[in-house]
Amino acid sequence: MTHYDYIVIGAGSAGCVVANRLTENPDITVLLLEAGNPDTKPEIQIPLDCTTLPGTEVDWGYFSEPEPYLGDRRIFCPRGKVLGGSSSINFLVYIRGNRADYDYWQELGNPGWSYQDVLPYFKKSEHQQRGSDPYHGVVGELSVTDVASPATISQRFVDAAITLGYDYNPDFNGKQQEGAGPIQLTVKDGKRHSAAAAFLVPILNRPNLTVQTSALVTRLLFEGTRTIGVEYLHEGIFHQVRVNQEVILSAGSFDSPRLLMLSGIGDAEQLQAMKIPVVADLPGVGQNLQDHILIPVPYEAIQDLHTAITSNGCAEAGLFVHSKINQGIAPDLELIFGPIMWAPPGYPNSGVGFTGLIALVHPENIGSVCLRSSDPKDAPVIRLNYLQSQSDVQKFVAGIKLMRQLFQTSAFDEFRGREVAPGADVTDDTAIETYVRENCGTVFHPIGTCKMGTDPMAVVDPELRVHRIEGLRVVDASIMPTLITGHTNAPTIMIGEKAADLIKAARRVSQPLQEAIAN
Repeated sequence: MTHYDYIVIGAGSAGCVVANRLTENPDITVLLLEAGNPDTKPEIQIPLDCTTLPGTEVDWGYFSEPEPYLGDRRIFCPRGKVLGGSSSINFLVYIRGNRADYDYWQELGNPGWSYQDVLPYFKKSEHQQRGSDPYHGVVGELSVTDVASPATISQRFVDAAITLGYDYNPDFNGKQQEGAGPIQLTVKDGKRHSAAAAFLVPILNRPNLTVQTSALVTRLLFEGTRTIGVEYLHEGIFHQVRVNQEVILSAGSFDSPRLLMLSGIGDAEQLQAMKIPVVADLPGVGQNLQDHILIPVPYEAIQDLHTAITSNGCAEAGLFVHSKINQGIAPDLELIFGPIMWAPPGYPNSGVGFTGLIALVHPENIGSVCLRSSDPKDAPVIRLNYLQSQSDVQKFVAGIKLMRQLFQTSAFDEFRGREVAPGADVTDDTAIETYVRENCGTVFHPIGTCKMGTDPMAVVDPELRVHRIEGLRVVDASIMPTLITGHTNAPTIMIGEKAADLIKAARRVSQPLQEAIAN
């Protein structure tokens, strides 16, 4: 049976980074398993085509269960099924989150995860177009750039925010986060710069790295509570591979907990009900699901807005603010602006237009992921519980009113046409709430289902090792104990960077002992 020092499950934002950093040492062998195919679909490379990728063969195409607070609507939950994972199908936005987010992780009992601890890892990955400063790096693999030719109307959004008294903020990843300014994207030479493009493609010739696509991992293999390998399905044939050191699970916030549960790690009662042998009773597996929620406010435009869009079309400028309800240090509303029409289903969605998107970056919804069956080919059961809190609804109402204020400033006079949704006649709070409940959706940022910590519901410790299991770590967005005030791709890459150092440090400690035993 084939042996590798490390097996990485999932070639997404974190998995590609871990595979890259571990194979820098030619003495370390790594197998990287990806359920999807190579990232050869042409639309992946074109930033503006990001809206066409969900629902295609490069997406798992998950849906939530009927959501009780949304009139039993099921929420579409895209997740990348391709080299690069969701970084190959997302909207390319690079926003790390707020300093307070990471300091709070440390306060929750996770030493080493404060903002000062993680900032060097953000900088390590980054090739920042604007140059190096205390918050940015220029020698990393990931290209972070300004929009090459932003639409004139995107600057008008920033002007409108300044008119209303908000600060201009040229860098949401710098000294402060609040205010209005341009959004940066993970783009290189006009093309999407996914985790695969940045961290994997340049190292495919390393002889100590093996990449296997179309490989659906069906379960982890154990001797007692020691992880000894994985089983995966490729072209209809089951394969088993042994690991000498560790398995790194980087399958994402839906599939990492699913694979743990399929392998016998999770709530013992639920596993026994599905006749899955229990390896470790960890009731927190699949719990604590959190996600950012979004609602659009699209307008028609009375003149052309651009000649050619060089961005994703949806996010060229932004505004981070505190709602009146917010009691926290970090902003709780992110307003995003793009020079294209993006209306909910049932509303006119063609022609020249622009769209403001309101995102709750600290919603109170807590959901879960659990098994549909013991069949590894079955999609997980996803419950998001969007808008279970009335305060979240109130924040959305406030966000829509603020977006309308911005669009009614003189900055938009030469462009502003009819409000497409919710519509100019939708003015009272009850009617706005109805619009929100009928049309809100995901920002594609699920986290938390294998949360890091030391409390009874934690799944991994601060070094990302699965509690009560040897030789197994989870390294992806599922380990985040709480949502960050931004977008999850950049922090997930950071998690990969930090995890790689943790794994290397553990190897340096264990290797002399193993050699002594062998001799």
